[in-house]
Amino acid sequence: MTIIKIGSRKSKLAMWQTDTVAAMLEASGLTTEISSMETRGDKILDVSIAKIGSKGVFTEELEEQLANGTTDIAVHSAKDMQSILPQGFQLIAFTEREKVNDVLVGLNGDIDLDDPKRSLIIGTSSVRRKALLKHHYPHVQTVEMRGNLQTRIKKMRDGACDALMLAYAGVKRMEYDHMIIKIFDEKLFIPPVGQGCIAIEAAGTLAPDKLKQVRNCLNNPDSESCLLAERAYLRKLEGGCSIPAFGLAVLEGNQLHLTGGLASLDGSTILSRTESGPREEAELIGQRLGDYILKNGGRSMLAEIRKAQG
Repeated sequence: MTIIKIGSRKSKLAMWQTDTVAAMLEASGLTTEISSMETRGDKILDVSIAKIGSKGVFTEELEEQLANGTTDIAVHSAKDMQSILPQGFQLIAFTEREKVNDVLVGLNGDIDLDDPKRSLIIGTSSVRRKALLKHHYPHVQTVEMRGNLQTRIKKMRDGACDALMLAYAGVKRMEYDHMIIKIFDEKLFIPPVGQGCIAIEAAGTLAPDKLKQVRNCLNNPDSESCLLAERAYLRKLEGGCSIPAFGLAVLEGNQLHLTGGLASLDGSTILSRTESGPREEAELIGQRLGDYILKNGGRSMLAEIRKAQG
C-alpha cells in the first residue's frame, strides 16, 4: 500500500485545497496522511508581505518537511510560490484551474467604483491590486489587509474597509461567493502568476514511483502549460508576490497566449505585452515576455519598486 504524506498550511483555504488533493489521490487508490502547520507568512500579520520578504514566506517550513522526508508533497496556492525554488525542490503537478479573476467582496451591493464622488476604502494586501486600483480608480483608497479570508471579512464587518479585493478562487472555495459585488475584467486587472491554480511541490529525493503516481493523478496538462509560461516570465523578473507583476496564459488549441507585465507602485505606469507560440514552447514564451518587459522600462521600474520597499 502506497501512502502519500501531504504537508499543508493550517488556514481553512489551505486545508480545503489539501483535502481536495487528498480526495483525488484517494480516489485513484492511494492512501494519504495530512500534516498541517502555520508558516511565517501565517504568523506575521501586522507587516506587509513585501516587508517580510516574499521568498518562501508561505513555503519555507513546508519545504523543511519535504527535505527531511516527514512529508512527500506540499500543497500550495500557485500564486504564493516564489519564481525560483530553492535548490532540490520542484513543482511536480498543477491542478485544473479555477476562474482566475479578482473580485470585490462586500456587505453592501450598491458600492460603485466608477463613481468618483464616492469615498471608498478597499482592503487588500496585494501590491499588484493596489497599483491597478490606483491606475483604474484613482479616487479609491486602499488599506493593508492581511490574514485569512475569515479574518479579513471580520475586519471589514468591524469597519476597517468598505470592501475587500480578493481572488475569486479563494472566495468560492470558502463559500463566500454570495458576497461578491463585482468581478473585475481579467483583461484590465490581469491576475498574478498562478492565480486560481493549486501547485504540488516535492523534494528531488521523492521516490520516482510516488512522483509518477502523484503527477498522473493530479496534473492538468493545460494548467501546466499555462503555469510554465507564467512562471518563466516571473522568473525573468526575479519576482514574487512583493512586486506588482501580473501574467495570465490562455490556450487556443495548441497556441498559447501569455499576457503579462508590471505596474509602478503608484499605478501611474503599466507595462504590458502579449507573447504567443506553440504550447510546447511555454517556458520560452515566458522568457521572451520577461526580456521584453525588462528591456522596455521594466528594469528601472523594478529598481524603483525595490528601493521604495527597502
